[in-house]
Amino acid sequence: MDAHTEQDNGKIEEGVVLGNLMDSRTSQLDDVLNEKLEEAFLKPTSQFIFHDIAKIASEHDPIDLAYAVTRLPSAARVIVYENLPDLNAKIIFMTNTGSNTRSAIFPQLDDEEIKALLERMPPDEAVWLLDDMSDRRLKRVLELLEPKKAARIRELYNHDRHSAGRLMTNEFFAFSLNATIGEVAAVIRDNPGIDLTRRIFVLNDMEELVGFVPARNLIVNPAYVPIKQVMQPVLHQIHADASRDEVVDLVERYKIPALPVVDDHDRLVGVITYESVVEAMEDIADETIASIAGTAEDVSEHEPIFKRFFWRAPWLIVTLCAGLVTAAALSHFRDRDWFTFVALFVPLIAGMSGNVGIQCSTILVRGMSTGELSHGSRRQAVISELSIGTLIGVIFGILCGGFVYLLNRLEIHFIGSDPIILGIIVSFGLLGACLMATLLGTLSPFVFARFRIDPAVASGPIVTAFNDVLSTLMYIMVAKGISSFFGI
Repeated sequence: MDAHTEQDNGKIEEGVVLGNLMDSRTSQLDDVLNEKLEEAFLKPTSQFIFHDIAKIASEHDPIDLAYAVTRLPSAARVIVYENLPDLNAKIIFMTNTGSNTRSAIFPQLDDEEIKALLERMPPDEAVWLLDDMSDRRLKRVLELLEPKKAARIRELYNHDRHSAGRLMTNEFFAFSLNATIGEVAAVIRDNPGIDLTRRIFVLNDMEELVGFVPARNLIVNPAYVPIKQVMQPVLHQIHADASRDEVVDLVERYKIPALPVVDDHDRLVGVITYESVVEAMEDIADETIASIAGTAEDVSEHEPIFKRFFWRAPWLIVTLCAGLVTAAALSHFRDRDWFTFVALFVPLIAGMSGNVGIQCSTILVRGMSTGELSHGSRRQAVISELSIGTLIGVIFGILCGGFVYLLNRLEIHFIGSDPIILGIIVSFGLLGACLMATLLGTLSPFVFARFRIDPAVASGPIVTAFNDVLSTLMYIMVAKGISSFFGI
């Protein structure tokens, strides 16, 4: 271990000891590596720059470099790629970096170099790189590849991006019932380019999937034993056109290390590994968080401020319009005597009801995404959330009304109105607003899901804005009704 590596490890250890949420070992490594790359690009001449970048690229894992370059401008990412020590390092770098980095690098490479990358990659990894390429160039590159390899890549590429067919690999080990363990082992040895999953699949004479053999059985059993004697039945399989969410639900529940993918005739067409499912889960989590936040930007990417602004602006326009609608509705009652003290509690009502609505929608969205909430349990979930929302409205309404009454009775916060009437208005207003927020937060995820829109949007700015408007209007209507009843 050289002095630079020891120094980097020391910085990482120091950061981890600090112990906050952003001080994981990998994040510290990204910071240290990014700092080194930025210092290298600040060198006075290109000769020094290329020398230092090549040194950094040779000293560090291509996976770490793939993450670190996302903070650099596009031109700098290309230089880092070009200075990687060999083709294998470039393949690892390209498969682990993001779409923006690949889109920046591909225009700088000729077709032959891209062909060299794809030839050394499994088809399921190669197909993700093709997504960042224009259709015309994709066609040119595939024509350069060996026909069998190109056909396997096209087969995967034709599947929907969020389907089981795109997650699977169509290079796997499958054998007939009469094959022996020795024959299976020989075929595996002769095909080192195909990744060995933890399951070897067994087919009948019609090439239909009938079972699997755990990889361990190839070691513990004699070579002459037919695999049909040690195979186990396949309890779970999936079709190529199934959604990514179905794959994740199935693998997560049953902990399947290699999920077989079949066609309509139960013929094995691919295998989804556990590693691919983990990547899919990460993508789903990222998309869900982005939907809740109301932005599709990636905080890890180096993007201009104005570009990130435009990612957020469309969603915030809805919030702006909702605020203007609320202001217009409030101004309609500005001449009423009761409104002079009712308006003071609008921020309290909006904040409280907003949190109640977000809690309801977030709980339901989480249940949908994890598979815990099924179609059959939907009714019970809705009743449960409505009951909780009502209970929250009643208890906090009474508490809030009581505090308002005491503050005004004791003239600590006297605003010129009967303390009892003011307490009743705030109490029932908060109850009505919480009921409205609960109803909206509970039903909106199901409405979005019915129209095939990500239910996570229900926790985003759009529904939050609607919730503020409706809850405030509900509070005003309740306040108006109570004030009229008491003749205010």
